[in-house]
Amino acid sequence: MNELNQKINEHFAGKVVRKDLTKLVKGNAIVPTYVLEYLLGQYCATDDIETIEQGVETVKNIIAKHFVHRDESQIIKSKIREKGSHRIIDKVAVQLNDRQDRYEANFANLGLNRVPISDAIVKEHQKLLSSGVWCILTLAYISSDERDNTPWMVETLKPIQVSNVDIDEYKNVRKYFGKEEWIDVLLQSIGLNPEEFTFRSKLIQLTRLVPFVENNFNLIELGPKGTGKSHIYSEMSPHGILISGGEVSKAKLFVNNSSGEIGLVGYWDVVAYDEFAGKTKRVDRGLVDIMKNYMANKSFSRGTQVYGASASMVFVGNTDHSVSYMMKHSDLFDALPKDYYDTAFLDRMHCYLPGWEVQKLRNEMFTSEYGFIVDYLAEILKNLRKEDRTHDYSKYFELSSTITTRDKTSIAKTYAGLVKVIYPDDDYGEEDAKEILNFAIENRKRVKDQLQKMDETFLEDLVEFSYTSKTTGENITIVTLEEIENTIKTVSPSEVETDEKTSTPKVTAKNLETGQKIIIDNQSGISYENLFGDYLLSATDIKITDPYIRLPYQLRNLMELAKLISEKKEQEEEVRLHLITSNNEDFIENARGAFEQMRYSLESMDILFSYEFDENIHDRSIVMNNGWKVVLGRGLDIWQKTGGWYDINEYVQEKRLCKACEITYLKVANTK
Repeated sequence: MNELNQKINEHFAGKVVRKDLTKLVKGNAIVPTYVLEYLLGQYCATDDIETIEQGVETVKNIIAKHFVHRDESQIIKSKIREKGSHRIIDKVAVQLNDRQDRYEANFANLGLNRVPISDAIVKEHQKLLSSGVWCILTLAYISSDERDNTPWMVETLKPIQVSNVDIDEYKNVRKYFGKEEWIDVLLQSIGLNPEEFTFRSKLIQLTRLVPFVENNFNLIELGPKGTGKSHIYSEMSPHGILISGGEVSKAKLFVNNSSGEIGLVGYWDVVAYDEFAGKTKRVDRGLVDIMKNYMANKSFSRGTQVYGASASMVFVGNTDHSVSYMMKHSDLFDALPKDYYDTAFLDRMHCYLPGWEVQKLRNEMFTSEYGFIVDYLAEILKNLRKEDRTHDYSKYFELSSTITTRDKTSIAKTYAGLVKVIYPDDDYGEEDAKEILNFAIENRKRVKDQLQKMDETFLEDLVEFSYTSKTTGENITIVTLEEIENTIKTVSPSEVETDEKTSTPKVTAKNLETGQKIIIDNQSGISYENLFGDYLLSATDIKITDPYIRLPYQLRNLMELAKLISEKKEQEEEVRLHLITSNNEDFIENARGAFEQMRYSLESMDILFSYEFDENIHDRSIVMNNGWKVVLGRGLDIWQKTGGWYDINEYVQEKRLCKACEITYLKVANTK
């Protein structure tokens, strides 16, 4: 095991599980991850390989014998009748039959309805009265000659969820993990491979957990298909429920006026709406009005009676257009149904997650390492809902006085939720707080910016999304990443003059300045052309120092830079291109072969390529004999992985998402 896996198992023995095991035991069972990991937690929460193998077989047998598949429901019914009783795993919902004055259970997969269940069981597990809970239960069959009397009866029932967690132990153990380590533990816990995500991408994933840890948190995430927007709300916690956006009604969500039954917001910590977008969807306007009131005031009414609830509301859906298109022609709420395309409703959103920054999930993005049993993590998050951290940011920072109360509340709730997730022990410094506050402000600013595009009255609030550090006095203004990307000007990197003797274009670099360019995680629109194009002009001797030019995509980056050099050099001019890199025995032969092939290939373009290996280098730069040096914070490897050959990002640099880095432009002695 790697170091992080060893650490998790050492400090959270019995509370972690290897994440690839769920695939081994799931088979064709349509069951949430938390149900499977609940069982795996009983038998496989260890790092002992032999115990894991035995545990997997045990869980497989439990699933095979007790999980109810819809197509095998009649076989299970027959087995219960023959044996008198049988233990099953199914999703159970309970309703009150007021005519017979009894509670009755409905079974999702078994297909049985109106099965009597005792008042004591319902009183102990009131969530059964909502849309259903996965349970392990013993169902009995007792034949009777009485007319209209059902032979089915629930003997015992236990919802599939961890009953008790030690929140103090969880907080105390947090101190043994660094920030990056802890974030990676959480990523692995929700099934993702942290090596495939930038820090900003990890924050986006962890923000999906905030509704589970923060009361009455309203989140919206719109983006392309296939990015896992809804997965976490259906699979990762028994305290959240995912419903189709088209199935929502006032009675189902809030209160049934005819029966008086409380709806979903009364029983669940998180109510998430899947497939929320869609301009042609029909929506109950009355429901929108009730939701607006609930999202603002944490309450809803039935007649004269007012009910309070703490359920967070999450809205996920697909966008119809690219971000650049929406920024230019409409707004980022463009895909919503007409009745939800309401500024008063959307102003209640505390956080708008940029779903377009999340890459489509590929196989390598899932982890097979250790993480918390998701049911254990779900109970921890539920316990943390009791804590109020919404004023914690004020220890270090003061928000601009122009920020409205609703904006401040939104920022504070997002900040508090992420602090609970990443720093449950409340042990973090100002720089850590700054990272989270910046992200929280950006996700509220995204909402406000779109409201101003939709309704000019919002422009009357001259809000400056900024804050001041109480320790340094520095004032920091926040802009969204899509603002940065869509205000980058595509400028030709050079001015073209005509050579008087040959009447051919003569390329010269003008008005170049020293300075620094900051690239943010997930930023797009960046290419070698707009980073280096100007600075390569008139250079005939170029030296690249980068210790990591060995993997296929790193070699691709080098060739793309060589292509740019060929486009920038003057015709009939030779350019010497020298690479200094390091390597190890696993890659050096392949790299040497690739470099030799490059050398031969680039000769035809008048680029004389050479290379050397130096195990002592660390810094990364491009030095040119035209008087310029570019210091590369990450080297040439500035982009995140693409989806491969059939992903347009593989061929268009500007479409790729970047990793955070800094690029510095320096004037040096001209050695030409």
